[in-house]
Parts: sequence; C-alpha cells; structure tokens
Amino acid sequence: MRVRTRCPAVRRTWIVELRPQAGGPVLVCQHCPQNGSPLAAASARSAALAHLARHARCDVLPVHMRTCQCHERGCCWHPRHRGCAGPIRLLLARERGGRVWRLADSCTACAAATDQSAVVPDTILSAATPWPSAASRRRRGRQPRGPGEQTRVREMLSYLAAALPADTGAAARLVALQCALRMDAAANVQLPTGILRGLRLGHCSEPWQELERVRWLSRIPATPEGDTATVAARLFDAALLTQSPARPDRRRAADWVLRAARPTRVAAGGPLPQLAAVCLAAYTPHGAGNGLTEADRMARDCGLDPSALPDVLDQLTTAGLLASWNVCPDSGDLRWTQAAQCVGGL
Repeated sequence: MRVRTRCPAVRRTWIVELRPQAGGPVLVCQHCPQNGSPLAAASARSAALAHLARHARCDVLPVHMRTCQCHERGCCWHPRHRGCAGPIRLLLARERGGRVWRLADSCTACAAATDQSAVVPDTILSAATPWPSAASRRRRGRQPRGPGEQTRVREMLSYLAAALPADTGAAARLVALQCALRMDAAANVQLPTGILRGLRLGHCSEPWQELERVRWLSRIPATPEGDTATVAARLFDAALLTQSPARPDRRRAADWVLRAARPTRVAAGGPLPQLAAVCLAAYTPHGAGNGLTEADRMARDCGLDPSALPDVLDQLTTAGLLASWNVCPDSGDLRWTQAAQCVGGL
C-alpha cells in the first residue's frame, strides 16, 4: 500500500493594516518586512489595495489547489451560515473602519456572509494566454473573454462598494463604474462627454472632485489642442489592473450600464435612482422579470444606509421601473418584480 504524502497547507490570505502615526499612517503587512514609511492620508487606501494586489499577482495558484481560507480558520470572519459552497474567489474585506484590509480566497457561501466585503472582479493572474493570429481570429470570430455583462457589472459594483469610502455619492459611483470598465492597460481612461450627458452628468464636476479627494483617480488636464469631447483621467486603484484584459468586453459592460440606468425613466430623481436601477438590473436574471438579493448588499452597492433603501425603491416604482418590491423581515432578502414593459429590456 502506498503511503499518502501529506500536502502542505496552501495559504492565500494577505492582511495589511494602516497604523496611525504622527507623520501619517504606516502600512504594515504580515508578509513583508516593516519599513515604517508614512503615507499620505488621502492615498493610504489606494496604497493598501495596491499592496494586496501585488501579493495576489505574485502568489498565483491553479484553481484546483485553492481552498476557502475562511473555512481553514473556522469561518471566524463572518456570522454562522450553512457551510462552504460554490467556486473559490478572491474576497476583499475591510475591518475597523478601513484600518485593516484582507484579501483571501473564499468560497461563494462564505463571501456572501462576510460583512464589508466584495468579490474582486474576474482576474487573469496566471500567465497571459497568447493571442491567436489575425487569420485565426477572422476564421473563428472573436469570443468573449471573462464573465458576461451582468456578472461583470455586479462584481464591479460589489468591488467599488468596498474600495470606495462608504459615503461616496451615487454620481461619483456611476463615474467610477464607467472609468473602471473603460480603463486601458495603463490604468488611463478617456471618458467621452456623451456618456456623461447620457447619465445626466455632463456638466457636473463634483463627482470627479469627490473621486480625486479620496485619491481614486486624477483628471489629466486637457491641452489646448487636445480633444474636448472627452475627460481623461488616471486611476490609482491598482487592483483594477487584475481585471480580465479583454477591453472590448468591459466596454460592452459599460454600455450595458448606460442602458440599465434608463435615464428617460429615472433621471428626474437624480443619480441615486439611476445607480439603484443599475444594481437591480445587475441582480435580475435576463428575461426573468424578478430578482432576489440581500437588502444590505443592495444598499451597500448604492452607498446607502439600509434605512434609506425603501425610499429609493419607491422612486423606481413611481417611475414605472418596478411593479412591486418587498424585504423579508426574517432573512433580510430583497425581492422585486420589474414592470411589464421593462422585462427583457436589456
């Protein structure tokens, strides 16, 4: 009989802490030597996320070797639930008001039960697959790479809910969503002003200023001979660089957001109903006409206090986007039914 060799435990959990100091917060990582370099308070969050992203890119493992790190620690990171289940994903979690950030492999069930967390968008952390030749692409046609539009938008909304400060406004979240989905491989984005007008944000500088204050992006000043039909910006969130590299698919997801926002129906209420409409569409199975998710998750994706969510849902009902909605008092699940004319509209 062959003796089975014990496999070494695979650890894919990285934790960084932002410790307050007199000269500014200091980033401390459990896996790296402590250098004690102070950071600017405005950029500390971005520095923490960038540090975690570097660890994830350097410590790549095949899917079959990855395990739920939450389960390995007795599921101490979330309330009790029915048990581990579902695919293993990278989960970003925030603790102590943003002073501690954790990136770890987690099963779908544990990820859903973890507060103040978001699944990192679909990533390509292994070696890049060689691009097929031009002749091969013409013969086969281009195949989508990564998740579909709804899944990609749903994951990005969840990620931004953790990566941006909780009090980030709806308009800034809509701009951040478009920038994250349309950025290039150098983390730069050229956002056409027509897209901003479609979101009724064409002449609003407040969303950009809000994202600049938290050091999530920085606008690139236009040159005298530059294109005035676009707004250029550089994104500082390094974790976004781990997205699936198929930019055309991400741009299709960004266009899907514009349709989901339904400005003709809900724009009169401002950016918040538009953002809520996008969240509802992302969680509604295509053609089903009804959806289900946790009310707390929906509120977090919209940057809302849970107590304010009913008012927004009532606005969408008045605007004719929803036929009905309710929150189960026992489970906290939010259920909704789209208006008949909206079913299958995307």
